[in-house]
Amino acid sequence: MKYRLLLILCLCFSMVSAKDKELKVLQFNIWQEGSIIENGFDMIVDEILRLEADIVTFSEVRNYNHTRFNDRIVEALAQKGKTFYSFYSYDSGILSRFPIISTETIFPEKDDKGSLYKAKVDFKGRTIAVYTAHLDYKHAANYLSRGYDGSTWKKLAKPVVNADSILADNAKSMRETAIALFIDDAKREIKNGNLVILGGDFNEPSHKDWTTNAKHLYDRKVAVHWPVTSLLENAGFTDAYRLKYPDAINYPGITFPVFNPDVEFKKLVWAPTSDDRDRIDYIFFSPLPFVKLKDIVLVGPEESIAFNKVVPKLSKDKIILPINGWPTDHMAVLATFTVD
Repeated sequence: MKYRLLLILCLCFSMVSAKDKELKVLQFNIWQEGSIIENGFDMIVDEILRLEADIVTFSEVRNYNHTRFNDRIVEALAQKGKTFYSFYSYDSGILSRFPIISTETIFPEKDDKGSLYKAKVDFKGRTIAVYTAHLDYKHAANYLSRGYDGSTWKKLAKPVVNADSILADNAKSMRETAIALFIDDAKREIKNGNLVILGGDFNEPSHKDWTTNAKHLYDRKVAVHWPVTSLLENAGFTDAYRLKYPDAINYPGITFPVFNPDVEFKKLVWAPTSDDRDRIDYIFFSPLPFVKLKDIVLVGPEESIAFNKVVPKLSKDKIILPINGWPTDHMAVLATFTVD
């Protein structure tokens, strides 16, 4: 009996110790601060609590009516008994359950061309450099092969199916500029021994998704070596979703657009005669010896939108469904890491 009790105590200690090393990171495009959906702000708060997120990288922080969104989120969570930390930002943002050591603007928002911020977080004595990115939404060249302009979303005379032409249009955005600044800054953090985590809505697909084997899917028509994810990979950063699910056909990880029954349908549709579903929300990290990816899932409705219709889930993607409504037209991405 004594040995059995000792074994149980050891197992319990081991479970607590393992849990203590976990870090949950949530990438969350909140669709104009949840303002498009009735009670959207409350839904954002509820999801952060339900998912037990430690760090949240927000996209579409707008600070409407001279308010500070990050302050409002911190206050709302405090009213529910949870302490979080944040700082003033615009367009993208960071929320942390752990103290923030310092913050920095890496790519400031200007003319709605995207943004990128950094917060150094004290995770139980280890410094983590957390970055949030909401990249330029114009020159969304993934729409060209689907027959739509990626800046006006007007229907084209015919789809653009030449990869070089698509990449030429894509290069007119500020996405590569922003991500190059991230890479330069993040390399310094890694050199100092700090873990780097980047969450964001890139408004650009992955080169690991638009492959020759998958060009027949989602009305793509062509394989494209998208630059942002390629730059990150070449710089040594790991796409958490593709690390866990390298099979991009069975696990496409689509994050936009998703169906939301609480909003007028036409607000969800950007390319009515096509299938514009893509994975554009990501979590990247620096693959250092003391960090491991334990799991990564999508959060949001199962249904998506294609050809102006609601489409049921057909993939093998693991999805955590909403309970009391969903505040956005994106899926969120939740990654669980273990950090020694």
